[in-house]
Amino acid sequence: MVLVALIAALIGGSIGGLIVHAHDHHGTPTVNSVTLGGTGQQSSQVERAPDSVAGVASQILPSVVSIEVKTAGGGDTGSGIVISPAGYVMTNNHVIAASRNGGGQLSVILPDKTKVPATVIGHPDTVDDIAIIKVTHVPGLRPATFGNSDNLAVGDPVVAVGSPLGLAGTVTSGIVSALDRPVEAAGEQGVPEDVIDAIQTDAAINPGNSGGPLVNLAGQVVGVNSAIASLSTDAFGGQQSGSIGLGFAIPIDEAKRIAQQIITRGYSTHAIIGVQLDARYNGSGALVGSAASGNPVAPGGPAANAGIRKGDVIVAVDGVKITTADELIVAIRRRVPGQRISLTYVRNGAHHTVSIVLGSKRS
Repeated sequence: MVLVALIAALIGGSIGGLIVHAHDHHGTPTVNSVTLGGTGQQSSQVERAPDSVAGVASQILPSVVSIEVKTAGGGDTGSGIVISPAGYVMTNNHVIAASRNGGGQLSVILPDKTKVPATVIGHPDTVDDIAIIKVTHVPGLRPATFGNSDNLAVGDPVVAVGSPLGLAGTVTSGIVSALDRPVEAAGEQGVPEDVIDAIQTDAAINPGNSGGPLVNLAGQVVGVNSAIASLSTDAFGGQQSGSIGLGFAIPIDEAKRIAQQIITRGYSTHAIIGVQLDARYNGSGALVGSAASGNPVAPGGPAANAGIRKGDVIVAVDGVKITTADELIVAIRRRVPGQRISLTYVRNGAHHTVSIVLGSKRS
């Protein structure tokens, strides 16, 4: 048995040696062809549902441009929405502010990557952070389709498009996280200047997305991306680090109204009640005036005509509860000059409700 085992081992070793020797001698065999993957039915074109993210992207991308501002001290980039075949483009005021303040060169990069000069139309809206610019002699511009931001509900899917960090044509998706969120919009110097009633979304929005569209699954613009929140700073807008799922867009219903006014009048207006509010007030509601202020109620203004006085605390607009000064500002901004509303306020512990016709202030 031992002899048989030894003979078997020797034979096995000889065969193994022969195999290795033969392999080493002949080298790696040449492969003429190989088939990888399955053999299922393949199509050169894959159909996308119109209400899929890919379908929405194909609809909106031809209407989104990149915006570039070059100044002696540097420059800035952002995004814009084509709103008219005549060359009008909507964007954020803070995107193009440097071209107005520092005499910088303003350019638009079209979807086909052609760069053309642009000019600012009228006076941008520094309250809602909306600006209109225009390009000329550009045939074939495809304006975006507007939706209705009032029809949005929390949880609705949305798509954001723009040029974050200069990467043109970037598409991200998410949902509407909140509506009527009071957010400070960036002013001309990148400093928070005023409060907008923003659409909050978790679709990734980064620096450079500003001015681009927030779109519903019908391919309609429902907002103008304007600001992000970042863990690295407490401010909104301006220079930010990456997205953390807290992006904010100006509702398109408000942005459209502003755009029409800027194009036709050269400026825009906002509704007011004619009071100054105490931002340091810690109670529930919006306090008219403060101990250090003079008369916080504009003489002859809507609030004055309704009998509102310093020290009154406004707690509701049209029956909807108000808990902070920002909420009151947003509630008024959501309306238009000349509109009649009801205000409920507290004075000496008693509730009073009055009717007010909103006044107008030029942005």
